Amino acid sequence: MSFYSFVKKIAIIVFKILYRIKVFGEENIKDEGSLILCSNHIHNFDPIIISIVYPRQVSWMAKKQLFKYKIPAFFLNKLGAFPVDRDEADLSTFKKSLNVLRNQGVLGIFPEGTRVKNIDLENAKPGVGLIALKSKANVLPIFIEGNYKPFSRINIYFGERIDLSDYHNKRVSKEDYLLVSKDILKSIYSIKQRG
Repeated sequence: MSFYSFVKKIAIIVFKILYRIKVFGEENIKDEGSLILCSNHIHNFDPIIISIVYPRQVSWMAKKQLFKYKIPAFFLNKLGAFPVDRDEADLSTFKKSLNVLRNQGVLGIFPEGTRVKNIDLENAKPGVGLIALKSKANVLPIFIEGNYKPFSRINIYFGERIDLSDYHNKRVSKEDYLLVSKDILKSIYSIKQRG
């Protein structure tokens, strides 16, 4: 058993006691190929909750501050997470992201880059669009709903995969990266309405 699988089994027990987790759109979860999971971000536990219900290992982009101390950094690295600087472009983060996807892995990203309470498409970061277009990976939008109070209900909505193949045979610009990021964020926030 891998370290990720071991930690996941423990997390499932703990978090299913703490919260009533309900999943919608399970038919949109397909166990194949490289994929980018993109979700809204309301709480520090979001990546754990998503990883619990998603069947494959997810390599999460995590804010660099979480890697400041050796012990948390050790465990995050063992779980496949890697640091990202939310304020500056980071070539090493970009390379690690593409490496995950080139190896048919699953990459987890929060397009807004931080926790937010109000919907605003202007919060979208162009890096998500850049990675999606450069990797040519499909994107699976996810919407999380809940207040994370103990024993409360957490709803997770999986939307339909976003196909960006229209961009694959054209020359893209920085404006396209931001446009794609905004479209991804829009898809995330429209999942529940469509459901």
